[in-house]
Amino acid sequence: MKSRVRMTHRGVVLPKSRRRVKFENLLREIKANKVSYFFIAPFAVIFFTFTVVPILIAVGLSFTYFNMLEPPRWVGWQNYLRLFLGDEVFLIAVKNTFIFALITGPTSYFLCLILAWMINELKPKLRAVLTLVFYAPSISGASFMVWTYIVGSDAHGLVNSFLLYWGLIEEPICFLMDANYVFPVVIIVVLWMSLSVNFLVFIAGLQGIDEGLYEAGAVDGIRNRFQELLLITLPVMRPQLMFGAIMTITGSFTAATQIVPLSGLPSTDYAAHTIVTHLLDYGNIRFEMGYASTIAVILFIAMVTVQRMVQKALSRLDK
Repeated sequence: MKSRVRMTHRGVVLPKSRRRVKFENLLREIKANKVSYFFIAPFAVIFFTFTVVPILIAVGLSFTYFNMLEPPRWVGWQNYLRLFLGDEVFLIAVKNTFIFALITGPTSYFLCLILAWMINELKPKLRAVLTLVFYAPSISGASFMVWTYIVGSDAHGLVNSFLLYWGLIEEPICFLMDANYVFPVVIIVVLWMSLSVNFLVFIAGLQGIDEGLYEAGAVDGIRNRFQELLLITLPVMRPQLMFGAIMTITGSFTAATQIVPLSGLPSTDYAAHTIVTHLLDYGNIRFEMGYASTIAVILFIAMVTVQRMVQKALSRLDK
């Protein structure tokens, strides 16, 4: 075992700092695996340039006033104080975002997992067909716009037509313009399109489980499919579950692709206003990039915090 000591110019032996020891270990690891680091270097450079650097720039701009015409002007914590103490619309956006994430996130996640588990038990040809059927809405671009016809504001909309035919309403309901209906409709549309990457990842994870594990489980006393799911399937699929959780959280907190075309920007009485649409309002319309960067930083912190909580919860599957 090597001694973590060093000699000074006076001959006094001092212990090396932990930070220096870790740095030296890192250098030795890079030198020993230089071929591997060489192959990941292109991705690392691109990731650092287009992900890490923009995040750092956004953090810096959040402390400035920047309208894209004049140089950024330092304002300190003014943007953050304005965001939490003077922006009532942001507080509405925070409430809507967390309600949206709490409903669509877990529902979409467990819906993908249960459907993938059920479809995986079918014959290969039928499994392939059903996988395509459930996955198709998420790869059809703006397919969610079909809902503008389903919940159309006039009597020709499918929902209004049905309600009028059965005498449940006397006049058409403006689902996408009424503050009482627009947010639930958006949630339904997002759930309809939620069987995307997570669905395929879960099916791939289920396909990769060794059948011998189930045979060993039967020998050890597992008697039904539910026990197999809890004691074998979920622990083995922990990497896929972790990836799905991260993708679901990111999608729930950053949903705007479907919200803006359906409800408009801003929506009626800000009923479907989220943090991302608030960011788009200030960044793409008002060009207050310093304030928009502040919103982005708060959203980033919230997403990382929730993701860490979910990761800790999923890590218990190994136990």
